[in-house]
Amino acid sequence: MPRRTATMLASTLMLIALLCAGVFITVPYAEMSPGPTVNTLGDHGGEPVLRISGRKTYATTGHLNMTTVRVTSADYNMNLVEAVYGWLSHDNKVVPHDTLYPDGKTEEQSTQENAEEFSQSQESAKVAALEELDVPVQSWVIVSTVLKGSPAEGKLHAGDVIKAVDGTTVKQPGDVAKLVTQHKAGEKVVFTIVPAAEQAAAEKANRAPNKKQDVTITTTRSADDRAERAIVGISAGTDHTFPFTIDIKLADVGGPSAGLMFALGIYDKLTPGSLTGGKFVAGTGTIDDDGKVGPIGGIEMKTVGARDKGAQYFLTPADNCAAAAKDTPEGLTLVKVGTIGDALNALKDIRSGDTSDLPQCGKK
Repeated sequence: MPRRTATMLASTLMLIALLCAGVFITVPYAEMSPGPTVNTLGDHGGEPVLRISGRKTYATTGHLNMTTVRVTSADYNMNLVEAVYGWLSHDNKVVPHDTLYPDGKTEEQSTQENAEEFSQSQESAKVAALEELDVPVQSWVIVSTVLKGSPAEGKLHAGDVIKAVDGTTVKQPGDVAKLVTQHKAGEKVVFTIVPAAEQAAAEKANRAPNKKQDVTITTTRSADDRAERAIVGISAGTDHTFPFTIDIKLADVGGPSAGLMFALGIYDKLTPGSLTGGKFVAGTGTIDDDGKVGPIGGIEMKTVGARDKGAQYFLTPADNCAAAAKDTPEGLTLVKVGTIGDALNALKDIRSGDTSDLPQCGKK
Protein backbone atom coordinates (compact mmCIF):
# COMPACT_ATOMS: atom_id res chain seq x y z
CA MET A 1 0.00 0.00 0.00
CA PRO A 2 1.43 3.40 -0.96
CA ARG A 3 2.57 5.45 2.02
CA ARG A 4 0.23 8.34 1.22
CA THR A 5 -2.77 6.02 0.99
CA ALA A 6 -1.86 4.35 4.27
CA THR A 7 -1.57 7.73 5.97
CA MET A 8 -4.98 8.83 4.69
CA LEU A 9 -6.55 5.54 5.77
CA ALA A 10 -5.01 5.82 9.22
CA SER A 11 -6.24 9.41 9.55
CA THR A 12 -9.74 8.42 8.45
CA LEU A 13 -9.85 5.54 10.92
CA MET A 14 -8.59 7.86 13.67
CA LEU A 15 -11.33 10.39 12.86
CA ILE A 16 -13.99 7.67 12.89
CA ALA A 17 -12.67 6.42 16.23
CA LEU A 18 -12.77 9.93 17.69
CA LEU A 19 -16.31 10.50 16.44
CA CYS A 20 -17.43 7.18 17.90
CA ALA A 21 -15.77 8.02 21.21
CA GLY A 22 -17.42 11.43 21.17
CA VAL A 23 -20.85 9.85 20.85
CA PHE A 24 -20.30 7.80 24.01
CA ILE A 25 -18.52 10.45 26.08
CA THR A 26 -21.07 12.52 28.01
CA VAL A 27 -20.36 16.06 29.15
CA PRO A 28 -22.02 18.20 31.89
CA TYR A 29 -23.62 20.65 29.50
CA ALA A 30 -27.09 21.59 28.30
CA GLU A 31 -28.30 23.34 25.18
CA MET A 32 -30.52 26.37 24.60
CA SER A 33 -32.08 27.08 21.21
CA PRO A 34 -34.79 29.34 19.74
CA GLY A 35 -38.29 28.23 20.76
CA PRO A 36 -41.75 29.01 19.40
CA THR A 37 -43.14 32.54 19.35
CA VAL A 38 -46.84 33.16 19.97
CA ASN A 39 -48.93 36.20 19.08
CA THR A 40 -50.64 37.34 22.28
CA LEU A 41 -53.29 39.02 20.12
CA GLY A 42 -54.19 35.80 18.32
CA ASP A 43 -55.09 32.16 18.87
CA HIS A 44 -52.96 29.26 20.01
CA GLY A 45 -54.08 25.66 20.07
CA GLY A 46 -57.48 26.63 18.70
CA GLU A 47 -58.39 29.23 21.33
CA PRO A 48 -57.55 32.87 22.03
CA VAL A 49 -54.42 33.49 24.05
CA LEU A 50 -56.20 36.41 25.75
CA ARG A 51 -59.91 36.25 26.54
CA ILE A 52 -61.53 39.24 28.28
CA SER A 53 -65.12 39.27 29.50
CA GLY A 54 -67.13 41.85 31.43
CA ARG A 55 -65.46 44.77 29.68
CA LYS A 56 -65.65 46.18 26.16
CA THR A 57 -62.82 45.01 23.91
CA TYR A 58 -61.64 46.17 20.49
CA ALA A 59 -60.39 44.47 17.34
CA THR A 60 -56.62 44.33 16.94
CA THR A 61 -54.20 43.87 14.05
CA GLY A 62 -50.53 43.01 13.74
CA HIS A 63 -48.42 40.97 16.13
CA LEU A 64 -47.32 41.30 19.73
CA ASN A 65 -45.42 38.04 19.99
CA MET A 66 -43.99 36.58 23.16
CA THR A 67 -40.86 34.51 22.61
CA THR A 68 -39.46 31.35 24.16
CA VAL A 69 -36.28 29.31 24.48
CA ARG A 70 -36.03 25.54 24.15
CA VAL A 71 -33.72 23.80 26.62
CA THR A 72 -32.60 20.21 26.96
CA SER A 73 -34.20 18.33 29.83
CA ALA A 74 -32.57 17.97 33.24
CA ASP A 75 -31.89 14.25 32.78
CA TYR A 76 -30.60 14.51 29.21
CA ASN A 77 -26.95 13.42 28.91
CA MET A 78 -25.33 15.47 26.16
CA ASN A 79 -22.45 13.79 24.39
CA LEU A 80 -19.23 15.43 23.27
CA VAL A 81 -20.21 15.52 19.58
CA GLU A 82 -23.48 17.32 20.38
CA ALA A 83 -21.66 19.81 22.59
CA VAL A 84 -19.10 20.63 19.89
CA TYR A 85 -21.88 20.98 17.30
CA GLY A 86 -23.77 23.31 19.64
CA TRP A 87 -20.67 25.44 20.28
CA LEU A 88 -20.15 25.80 16.53
CA SER A 89 -23.82 26.53 15.80
CA HIS A 90 -24.69 30.18 15.38
CA ASP A 91 -28.25 29.99 16.73
CA ASN A 92 -27.79 27.56 19.63
CA LYS A 93 -25.96 28.00 22.90
CA VAL A 94 -24.27 25.33 25.01
CA VAL A 95 -24.05 26.19 28.71
CA PRO A 96 -23.01 24.31 31.86
CA HIS A 97 -25.82 22.01 33.00
CA ASP A 98 -25.93 23.72 36.40
CA THR A 99 -26.77 27.04 34.73
CA LEU A 100 -30.21 25.71 33.82
CA TYR A 101 -30.65 23.20 36.65
CA PRO A 102 -28.73 24.47 39.70
CA ASP A 103 -28.22 22.40 42.84
CA GLY A 104 -29.28 19.17 41.16
CA LYS A 105 -32.77 20.49 40.43
CA THR A 106 -34.94 17.83 38.81
CA GLU A 107 -37.05 18.24 35.69
CA GLU A 108 -40.20 18.09 37.82
CA GLN A 109 -38.94 20.77 40.22
CA SER A 110 -37.90 23.03 37.36
CA THR A 111 -41.28 22.60 35.64
CA GLN A 112 -43.14 23.41 38.85
CA GLU A 113 -41.03 26.50 39.48
CA ASN A 114 -41.51 27.69 35.90
CA ALA A 115 -45.27 27.15 36.16
CA GLU A 116 -45.44 29.24 39.34
CA GLU A 117 -43.38 32.03 37.76
CA PHE A 118 -45.57 31.92 34.65
CA SER A 119 -48.73 32.23 36.75
CA GLN A 120 -47.29 35.16 38.70
CA SER A 121 -46.23 36.88 35.47
CA GLN A 122 -49.80 36.65 34.20
CA GLU A 123 -51.13 38.32 37.35
CA SER A 124 -48.54 41.09 37.19
CA ALA A 125 -49.23 41.61 33.47
CA LYS A 126 -52.93 42.14 34.22
CA VAL A 127 -52.17 44.59 37.03
CA ALA A 128 -49.61 46.55 34.99
CA ALA A 129 -51.95 46.86 31.99
CA LEU A 130 -54.94 47.95 34.08
CA GLU A 131 -52.87 50.40 36.13
CA GLU A 132 -51.69 51.96 32.86
CA LEU A 133 -55.36 52.33 31.88
CA ASP A 134 -56.25 53.81 35.31
CA VAL A 135 -58.53 50.86 36.04
CA PRO A 136 -58.47 50.22 39.81
CA VAL A 137 -57.23 46.83 40.99
CA GLN A 138 -57.55 45.61 44.58
CA SER A 139 -54.40 43.99 45.94
CA TRP A 140 -53.78 41.87 49.03
CA VAL A 141 -50.66 40.58 50.73
CA ILE A 142 -51.06 36.84 51.15
CA VAL A 143 -49.23 33.79 52.42
CA SER A 144 -47.76 32.25 49.26
CA THR A 145 -46.14 29.17 50.75
CA VAL A 146 -45.65 27.58 54.15
CA LEU A 147 -42.45 25.63 54.75
CA LYS A 148 -43.03 22.08 55.95
CA GLY A 149 -41.90 21.60 59.52
CA SER A 150 -41.72 25.34 60.19
CA PRO A 151 -43.37 27.17 63.13
CA ALA A 152 -46.08 28.47 60.76
CA GLU A 153 -47.15 25.02 59.56
CA GLY A 154 -50.75 24.37 60.60
CA LYS A 155 -51.21 27.96 61.77
CA LEU A 156 -50.95 29.86 58.50
CA HIS A 157 -52.04 28.53 55.12
CA ALA A 158 -51.42 29.45 51.50
CA GLY A 159 -53.94 32.08 50.46
CA ASP A 160 -54.44 33.59 53.93
CA VAL A 161 -54.51 37.39 53.68
CA ILE A 162 -51.98 39.07 55.98
CA LYS A 163 -53.50 42.29 57.28
CA ALA A 164 -50.92 43.13 59.97
CA VAL A 165 -47.91 41.83 61.88
CA ASP A 166 -47.73 42.79 65.55
CA GLY A 167 -50.45 45.34 64.89
CA THR A 168 -48.54 47.09 62.08
CA THR A 169 -50.48 47.18 58.82
CA VAL A 170 -48.88 45.22 55.98
CA LYS A 171 -48.95 46.92 52.58
CA GLN A 172 -46.28 45.04 50.60
CA PRO A 173 -44.99 41.44 50.77
CA GLY A 174 -41.59 42.72 51.88
CA ASP A 175 -43.18 44.29 54.97
CA VAL A 176 -43.80 40.84 56.43
CA ALA A 177 -40.14 39.79 56.55
CA LYS A 178 -39.08 43.19 57.89
CA LEU A 179 -41.52 42.98 60.79
CA VAL A 180 -40.76 39.34 61.61
CA THR A 181 -36.99 39.88 61.61
CA GLN A 182 -37.34 42.64 64.18
CA HIS A 183 -37.75 39.75 66.62
CA LYS A 184 -35.13 37.40 67.95
CA ALA A 185 -35.43 33.67 67.43
CA GLY A 186 -37.75 32.19 70.06
CA GLU A 187 -39.88 35.30 70.44
CA LYS A 188 -43.57 35.41 69.59
CA VAL A 189 -44.99 37.29 66.61
CA VAL A 190 -48.69 37.98 66.02
CA PHE A 191 -50.19 37.78 62.52
CA THR A 192 -53.59 39.35 61.87
CA ILE A 193 -55.09 37.45 58.97
CA VAL A 194 -58.21 36.81 56.96
CA PRO A 195 -58.36 33.04 56.38
CA ALA A 196 -58.18 32.01 52.73
CA ALA A 197 -61.67 30.47 52.78
CA GLU A 198 -63.22 33.66 54.18
CA GLN A 199 -61.40 35.80 51.62
CA ALA A 200 -62.64 33.58 48.78
CA ALA A 201 -66.21 33.72 50.09
CA ALA A 202 -66.05 37.51 50.39
CA GLU A 203 -64.78 37.91 46.84
CA LYS A 204 -67.48 35.61 45.49
CA ALA A 205 -70.19 37.57 47.32
CA ASN A 206 -68.59 40.91 46.40
CA ARG A 207 -68.37 41.98 50.03
CA ALA A 208 -65.72 42.82 52.59
CA PRO A 209 -64.42 39.89 54.67
CA ASN A 210 -66.35 39.40 57.91
CA LYS A 211 -63.74 37.39 59.74
CA LYS A 212 -60.26 38.36 60.92
CA GLN A 213 -58.19 36.52 63.48
CA ASP A 214 -54.89 36.83 65.31
CA VAL A 215 -52.42 33.97 65.04
CA THR A 216 -49.44 33.84 67.41
CA ILE A 217 -46.32 32.05 66.19
CA THR A 218 -42.98 31.51 67.92
CA THR A 219 -40.12 32.42 65.62
CA THR A 220 -37.10 30.23 64.95
CA ARG A 221 -33.62 30.89 63.62
CA SER A 222 -33.03 30.69 59.90
CA ALA A 223 -30.97 27.58 59.23
CA ASP A 224 -28.85 29.26 56.55
CA ASP A 225 -28.24 32.58 58.29
CA ARG A 226 -25.24 33.06 60.59
CA ALA A 227 -26.80 36.27 61.92
CA GLU A 228 -29.54 34.16 63.50
CA ARG A 229 -32.31 35.94 61.64
CA ALA A 230 -35.77 35.15 63.01
CA ILE A 231 -38.27 33.47 60.68
CA VAL A 232 -41.64 31.73 60.90
CA GLY A 233 -41.32 29.70 57.69
CA ILE A 234 -43.54 31.44 55.15
CA SER A 235 -43.10 33.43 51.96
CA ALA A 236 -45.43 36.34 51.29
CA GLY A 237 -46.86 37.34 47.93
CA THR A 238 -49.61 39.40 46.37
CA ASP A 239 -53.08 38.46 45.19
CA HIS A 240 -55.47 40.67 43.27
CA THR A 241 -59.15 41.17 42.64
CA PHE A 242 -59.89 42.39 39.13
CA PRO A 243 -63.03 44.31 38.10
CA PHE A 244 -63.57 41.96 35.14
CA THR A 245 -62.25 38.64 33.88
CA ILE A 246 -58.97 38.29 31.99
CA ASP A 247 -57.99 34.74 31.04
CA ILE A 248 -54.58 33.90 29.60
CA LYS A 249 -54.36 30.48 27.92
CA LEU A 250 -51.00 29.23 26.75
CA ALA A 251 -49.94 25.63 27.29
CA ASP A 252 -46.41 24.24 27.55
CA VAL A 253 -44.84 27.58 28.45
CA GLY A 254 -43.20 28.46 31.75
CA GLY A 255 -41.19 31.18 33.43
CA PRO A 256 -41.84 34.89 33.89
CA SER A 257 -40.44 36.32 30.65
CA ALA A 258 -43.76 36.75 28.78
CA GLY A 259 -45.05 39.31 31.28
CA LEU A 260 -44.41 42.41 29.15
CA MET A 261 -46.00 40.99 26.00
CA PHE A 262 -49.07 39.77 27.90
CA ALA A 263 -49.50 43.23 29.43
CA LEU A 264 -49.28 44.88 26.00
CA GLY A 265 -51.74 42.39 24.52
CA ILE A 266 -54.25 43.13 27.28
CA TYR A 267 -53.78 46.87 26.85
CA ASP A 268 -54.29 46.57 23.07
CA LYS A 269 -57.53 44.62 23.41
CA LEU A 270 -58.93 47.14 25.90
CA THR A 271 -58.20 50.23 23.79
CA PRO A 272 -59.48 51.38 20.38
CA GLY A 273 -57.19 51.01 17.39
CA SER A 274 -54.06 48.93 17.03
CA LEU A 275 -50.93 49.32 19.13
CA THR A 276 -48.74 48.00 16.33
CA GLY A 277 -50.41 49.61 13.33
CA GLY A 278 -50.33 46.18 11.72
CA LYS A 279 -46.57 45.75 12.21
CA PHE A 280 -44.93 42.55 13.46
CA VAL A 281 -43.55 43.29 16.92
CA ALA A 282 -42.09 40.66 19.21
CA GLY A 283 -40.43 40.97 22.58
CA THR A 284 -39.67 39.64 26.00
CA GLY A 285 -39.25 40.78 29.60
CA THR A 286 -40.61 40.19 33.05
CA ILE A 287 -43.00 42.76 34.45
CA ASP A 288 -44.00 43.71 37.97
CA ASP A 289 -47.22 45.22 39.27
CA ASP A 290 -45.80 48.72 38.78
CA GLY A 291 -45.04 48.07 35.10
CA LYS A 292 -41.26 47.79 35.45
CA VAL A 293 -39.68 45.52 32.85
CA GLY A 294 -36.98 43.12 34.05
CA PRO A 295 -34.26 41.08 32.29
CA ILE A 296 -34.59 37.50 31.11
CA GLY A 297 -32.34 34.64 30.01
CA GLY A 298 -31.65 33.42 26.50
CA ILE A 299 -32.05 36.79 24.77
CA GLU A 300 -29.88 35.77 21.80
CA MET A 301 -32.10 32.77 21.04
CA LYS A 302 -35.28 34.82 21.42
CA THR A 303 -34.23 37.44 18.90
CA VAL A 304 -33.33 34.72 16.39
CA GLY A 305 -36.68 32.97 16.93
CA ALA A 306 -38.56 36.25 16.53
CA ARG A 307 -36.80 37.20 13.30
CA ASP A 308 -37.27 33.71 11.84
CA LYS A 309 -41.00 34.12 12.48
CA GLY A 310 -41.06 37.49 10.68
CA ALA A 311 -40.68 40.09 13.43
CA GLN A 312 -39.52 43.57 12.42
CA TYR A 313 -39.11 45.01 15.90
CA PHE A 314 -38.09 43.40 19.18
CA LEU A 315 -38.94 44.99 22.55
CA THR A 316 -35.83 44.31 24.62
CA PRO A 317 -35.42 44.77 28.40
CA ALA A 318 -32.87 47.51 29.06
CA ASP A 319 -30.65 45.13 31.04
CA ASN A 320 -30.53 42.68 28.11
CA CYS A 321 -29.70 45.28 25.45
CA ALA A 322 -25.92 44.91 25.55
CA ALA A 323 -26.04 41.13 25.07
CA ALA A 324 -28.74 41.30 22.39
CA ALA A 325 -26.93 43.98 20.40
CA LYS A 326 -23.77 41.86 20.05
CA ASP A 327 -25.41 39.68 17.41
CA THR A 328 -28.64 41.24 16.15
CA PRO A 329 -30.39 39.21 13.43
CA GLU A 330 -30.43 41.04 10.12
CA GLY A 331 -33.61 43.04 9.58
CA LEU A 332 -34.60 43.14 13.27
CA THR A 333 -34.64 46.41 15.21
CA LEU A 334 -33.98 46.02 18.95
CA VAL A 335 -36.01 48.53 20.96
CA LYS A 336 -34.85 49.28 24.50
CA VAL A 337 -37.61 49.36 27.14
CA GLY A 338 -37.53 49.71 30.92
CA THR A 339 -41.25 50.04 31.65
CA ILE A 340 -44.59 49.31 30.03
CA GLY A 341 -44.78 53.06 29.40
CA ASP A 342 -41.54 52.89 27.40
CA ALA A 343 -43.01 50.05 25.34
CA LEU A 344 -46.22 51.96 24.64
CA ASN A 345 -44.25 55.03 23.53
CA ALA A 346 -42.12 52.89 21.23
CA LEU A 347 -45.21 51.26 19.72
CA LYS A 348 -46.65 54.71 19.05
CA ASP A 349 -43.58 55.53 16.95
CA ILE A 350 -43.66 52.16 15.23
CA ARG A 351 -47.28 52.41 14.14
CA SER A 352 -46.80 56.00 12.98
CA GLY A 353 -43.85 54.99 10.83
CA ASP A 354 -41.60 57.60 12.44
CA THR A 355 -38.92 55.46 14.10
CA SER A 356 -36.05 57.95 14.04
CA ASP A 357 -36.28 58.49 17.80
CA LEU A 358 -36.74 54.85 18.81
CA PRO A 359 -34.41 53.99 21.73
CA GLN A 360 -32.48 51.20 20.04
CA CYS A 361 -30.12 48.79 21.76
CA GLY A 362 -26.51 49.51 20.93
CA LYS A 363 -27.18 53.06 19.77
CA LYS A 364 -26.77 56.26 21.78
